Amino acid sequence: MTGHPDRRVVPLVYACSGCSNVAQLCNNIALDLDRSGRARMSCISGVGGGVPSLVRLARSGLPILALDGCELSCVAACLGQVGIVPDEHLVLTNIGLRKRQGCDAAEEATALANALVEASLAKLSNEGSSDAVTVASPVCYRELEE
Repeated sequence: MTGHPDRRVVPLVYACSGCSNVAQLCNNIALDLDRSGRARMSCISGVGGGVPSLVRLARSGLPILALDGCELSCVAACLGQVGIVPDEHLVLTNIGLRKRQGCDAAEEATALANALVEASLAKLSNEGSSDAVTVASPVCYRELEE
């Protein structure tokens, strides 16, 4: 679990991972957040598919950042299947990015998306309380090890 400092609340991040440029941008941002320890990425298809350990993690009380590439909002829909509304939900096509197949997101699009994610993370950290579940909580490790 390197990269995730103990005793610090970090949000769960769920990302679209479809085949478009905006979908993969969401996935790449989520991976970067996870690898840097600023969020804990979890599997949105497992949540939507009702995998018990992944649904329990989603319901653990950690704040949730949902990153959707387009207006289909598959991440939000998967969370909704188990009665969860994300604390922050970003849809990249709603901020002017164009959904395209067969190419990566442009540098400008990546910079814009990263700036909005940073703002969402700041908002989530300001809303966190000292009573919140931390990444060191057994629920996080137990769920990831199952």
